[in-house]
Amino acid sequence: MNEELNLTTTEEIQNLIYTIRGKNVMIDSDVANLYHTETRAINQALKRNIDRFPEDFCFQLTEDEMENMRSQFVIAYKRNNRYLPYVFTEQGIIMLSSLLKSEIAIKVSVKIVEAFVKMRHFLKDNGELFERVTTLEYQQIENNKKFDLIFDKLQEKQIDNQRIFFDGQIYDSYSLIIDIIKRAENKITIIDNYIDDSVLKMLSKKKENVEVVILTSNKSNIQKIDIQKFNKQYPTLKVAKTDKFHDRFIIIDEKELFHIGASIKDLGKKCFAINRIENNDITKVIEKYINLYS
Repeated sequence: MNEELNLTTTEEIQNLIYTIRGKNVMIDSDVANLYHTETRAINQALKRNIDRFPEDFCFQLTEDEMENMRSQFVIAYKRNNRYLPYVFTEQGIIMLSSLLKSEIAIKVSVKIVEAFVKMRHFLKDNGELFERVTTLEYQQIENNKKFDLIFDKLQEKQIDNQRIFFDGQIYDSYSLIIDIIKRAENKITIIDNYIDDSVLKMLSKKKENVEVVILTSNKSNIQKIDIQKFNKQYPTLKVAKTDKFHDRFIIIDEKELFHIGASIKDLGKKCFAINRIENNDITKVIEKYINLYS
């Protein structure tokens, strides 16, 4: 073969590597595309030499594994779906290339092995980061070929101690309040005399099973039917009426206190500020005071 081969880059090959059963693997159809051959030819070589492919080299996916790959990676497996695909580990790729013996198989196999090596180095170099995420997150990261969750962790936005919003910055201010709401693991307490259903829409972004307590005045435009509807879908919300507060606050998990210079329903309509109060003693005092009225 005299013409120059158009080889796929190592980075492109890395996007074809998945983690299944704790092993980095490639699907038979992707390997066939890289080798410029048919999937049938790959599987024929496998079946004719099955004794050379132990499970550490190659294995067939189960229905659950294939369905999980479709849902996790939006894979459209375009073949007739009459049988489940085989996947090859790094050792399986090397064994397969030795059987096919074509020029492109040999050259592409070198690129594939380089991609597997880079993947291992990535996992090794970022070992400490993996240890910091929860077990569930770690499983999701392993199943995600682009490691989106790792990079989300690296780029996770910190909430500033003080933010000032000017007239018209509606999206930015709402976005910050929702970020604060999403921080809660157990409880959100809101003190605001002018609550309406727009605040409930923001609270729908909270994590599941996070309790919400709202202290508001009789002037607030929130109806019992609004509270009932919210509780059916996003339990649990409690609303108490009091006229003992003037300023607006959000307390997250009874330990993070945010002072808000405008009613939450009016965010972005005028210049205002949101401050995080770093004094835990103040937070505890306000939380105790809240308990008298909630």
